[in-house]
Amino acid sequence: MVKSTDVLYYAVHVGELRNIIQWQTWHQAVHERKPEQEAPSLKICFDFLDKTSRSFSAVIQELHPELLVPIALFYLNLRALDTIEDDMTISLDEKTPLLKEFHNYTEKEGWNYNGCGPKEKDRELLVQFQNVTEEFRKVKPAYREIIKDITLKMGKGMADYCHNAEHNVDAVNTIKDYDLYCHYVAGLVGNGLTRLFVESGLANPVLLERPQLQESMGLFLQKTNIIRDIKEDLDDKRRFWPKEIWSKYVDKFEDLCQPDNKEAALNCSSEMVLNSLNHADQCLFYLAGLKEQSVFNFAAIPQSMAIATLELVFRNPKIFEKNVKITKGEACRIMMQSTQNLKLVCEVFREFTRKIHKRNTPKDPNFLKISIACGKIEQFIEKIYPSQDPKSIIQEPAAPIDPTSKEAKDKAAAAEAKSDLVYMLIAVFGTLFLISCLMLGIAYAFGARFDVALSELTKGKLSKPTDSGAAQSIIHKYDHGEL
Repeated sequence: MVKSTDVLYYAVHVGELRNIIQWQTWHQAVHERKPEQEAPSLKICFDFLDKTSRSFSAVIQELHPELLVPIALFYLNLRALDTIEDDMTISLDEKTPLLKEFHNYTEKEGWNYNGCGPKEKDRELLVQFQNVTEEFRKVKPAYREIIKDITLKMGKGMADYCHNAEHNVDAVNTIKDYDLYCHYVAGLVGNGLTRLFVESGLANPVLLERPQLQESMGLFLQKTNIIRDIKEDLDDKRRFWPKEIWSKYVDKFEDLCQPDNKEAALNCSSEMVLNSLNHADQCLFYLAGLKEQSVFNFAAIPQSMAIATLELVFRNPKIFEKNVKITKGEACRIMMQSTQNLKLVCEVFREFTRKIHKRNTPKDPNFLKISIACGKIEQFIEKIYPSQDPKSIIQEPAAPIDPTSKEAKDKAAAAEAKSDLVYMLIAVFGTLFLISCLMLGIAYAFGARFDVALSELTKGKLSKPTDSGAAQSIIHKYDHGEL
């Protein structure tokens, strides 16, 4: 049901409403899922995919058929693992072996888990996890091994983090700890997806030789989400911002949400944004290695959303009051640009990077570093898509212009507009001339004495006589009587 607040919002923001209509009307999936050909258990898996993440579900269901089911099950496995880690009602003694052994449960027939707290939002996925294990056993062995390997590594990393958090209120102390946590929960996902892409033949194998690119794809998303979700995590008594950063600005982590510390909190958040921005150019580099359109869309849309979210949270005091999100209209615009080619994705990054740079303030202690980070992203984009053609710098004899080129069409349009203007002026003045002649002719027919008017004008008399006697003398002067 449409909310009244949405109606009012889009009545004012008509451009965003237009974006939504265009996306829903004109977007055409590269590949379409065929539910009528799926087993009941697989349909249940896709239902859970919709419930756990509508945004990821949409891009996953448009993937190439070769990767559709493996990546959908990969996501559900990791979502289930993440649900166990996040559930604070599960004791550490029970949680640790669950996380470390979860990779073995992924293909264990009939396995499920109902130990999550009743308020855990994705509890039902684990309760009915037997549907995931049933479909996982049907996946190609090569894909199964990749997914199990990533699940094993992620489970161990999460178990270590939970153990550390149990005995240390600041589980993420240093930036190194922060990067390690993000590696386990997101960097490994980038590695697993890359291996799946290459195994399917839909990505350049060279990506496997660039682990830092795979890592950046995951870390850029995870770090952006951590910045955005600070209020929600603080309410749930979770801390992911590294103490090495926030301790520069406040004494206690909770103080970031205090109104008295607004400026300090904004400076702290800008350093977190800076930390995330350092991965942006490597994400663009990674996207250049994806060969198939649906795989490119799957990887590009979240990255574009991440840079837009970074711009949204940058020096935004609202993140300390509530969870902020990109509007649906803005999201549709970004998705339209991000599902075409790398050049347009670069334009999205350029747009939001410039907005961050514009909002940057010299009062921020991170001002210079943020300016350099933004410049680094623009420099990378300029390197692969120069705004000026190097050939135009070299003075060479002018080559004949292709009549079908944009330049030729622009010149022809300009020339046509100029000639149209000339014809329009001729038509206007011609019309005025004809009307004037017609009016003079009618006046003459009714007895107008143009000879008298002309004679008086030549004598310098520009105004009419002031009395009737003077007027009559002029009439008698030129009146010759009847013949």
